Formats: sequence, C-alpha cells, structure tokens
Amino acid sequence: MRVTGLLLLVAHLSTVGWLTLRPRTVPWVPAANLEPLATIRAELARDLSWEVVQHLGGPVLLLAPLGVLLPLSAGRLNVSPLVSFTRTVFAGAMIALAIELLQSGVPGRVPDVDSVLLNTLGVALVHLAVVPGARSRLRRRYEHLGAMTPKIPRVELAPQADVLSVSRTYL
Repeated sequence: MRVTGLLLLVAHLSTVGWLTLRPRTVPWVPAANLEPLATIRAELARDLSWEVVQHLGGPVLLLAPLGVLLPLSAGRLNVSPLVSFTRTVFAGAMIALAIELLQSGVPGRVPDVDSVLLNTLGVALVHLAVVPGARSRLRRRYEHLGAMTPKIPRVELAPQADVLSVSRTYL
C-alpha cells in the first residue's frame, strides 16, 4: 500500500504542478493578495453563484487528495489520529505554500494567501472524512489476520521468522 500511495502522490503532485505552474498569457494580472481572508470575503460578498462556488471550491479541491495520499504513502496503521491529522495538514500547508511561492515567478500567475488557506482546508476535510475510518477498518482486518498466525503443531510456537520480523530494521 505504501508504494501505491507514493505513486499516486507523485502523480497527483505532478498534475497539480502542471496545472498551477505553467505560464498564462493574459493582458494584465491583479496584484498579489497577502491579506488573509480578503479574497474569500470578496467572493462571499458577491451574489452566491456558480462562479463563486468555482472560485472558492477549486482551491479546496486542488490539494484535497493529499489528505488521503500523504497518510497512505506513510503506511502507518497504528498512529494517533491527532498526530496523523497534524502531520498531514502541516505537510499540505507547506506544499500549498511552496506552490504559491513558485507561482510568484511564473508569468501570468499571482500568489494569493487565501489559496494556501483553502488548499489546507481541503486537505484537512478529506483527512478527517476518510483516514480515521479507513485506518480502523484496516486495523480490524490485520488483527483478524494476525490471530491466525501458523504455529508448529507439536510445540505450539510461531515460526521464528514471524517473531523476529518486528524487531528487524533494514537500512
């Protein structure tokens, strides 16, 4: 699962990079927004329409898959939900910030601090909606499979490879 998570993470970040970091040819660009919540307030002040939903929902959905892909690529089942949430949201925020900083050097792209906030919100919402339930389901599945460890019939011991596999570390 870890390899699958890493491959999907790389594919998603490549797509996001292509979408957000390619130059646009526009006659003019607005100034960079460095005031938190200014763009969000301006969008919500307009009449609620499909354009407003697109302008606010796009950044929320852009990095939302990271809420699942980052924990999946880590491959940990037995981790505190709070630690997992904190790690994932922090990593999502740093990726969003890196994208916005890189956009400052791309022609036709304007950095916006509200995009970082909306991207991070998307990561947090998807993580809360999917990861805790999926981890508990996977834990139950592996506990069920762990109870069925094959044992040597006369001795009633598990094979040595199963016992030592937890303590081995590979560099």
